[in-house]
Amino acid sequence: MLPRMTSTEGLPDEPLISSITLAELSVGPLVAATEQERAARQAVLQQAEADFDPLPFDAAAARAFGRVAASLRRAGRKPQARAYDALIAAVGVAHDLPVHTCNPDDFRAIDDLRVVAVPIPGARSDS
Repeated sequence: MLPRMTSTEGLPDEPLISSITLAELSVGPLVAATEQERAARQAVLQQAEADFDPLPFDAAAARAFGRVAASLRRAGRKPQARAYDALIAAVGVAHDLPVHTCNPDDFRAIDDLRVVAVPIPGARSDS
């Protein structure tokens, strides 16, 4: 999504990235269907690595993950199904930071997590 962003609407003043997000991005080039897609995904990964000093998944995040997983289970959602999202949420909870995302439903029903919806680039508004 980041390469297609044309507006800073919904984004924080100081953007951060979690080490889990970098891990998720690192899968992209390895599973790309075409060389063109692989190159594009590799460029996104390299740009993210150059632009951000990632927040680690540390002991505080590990403890927060327990709360995130419990929240998801209470809501009838399986934490395993969205493992990356649950780990990203745990980093946000541990650092008392919101998660800015184009996919807010991925983070619904997680206690103590603030989610900021970021408009999808190129999507039409219903207003």
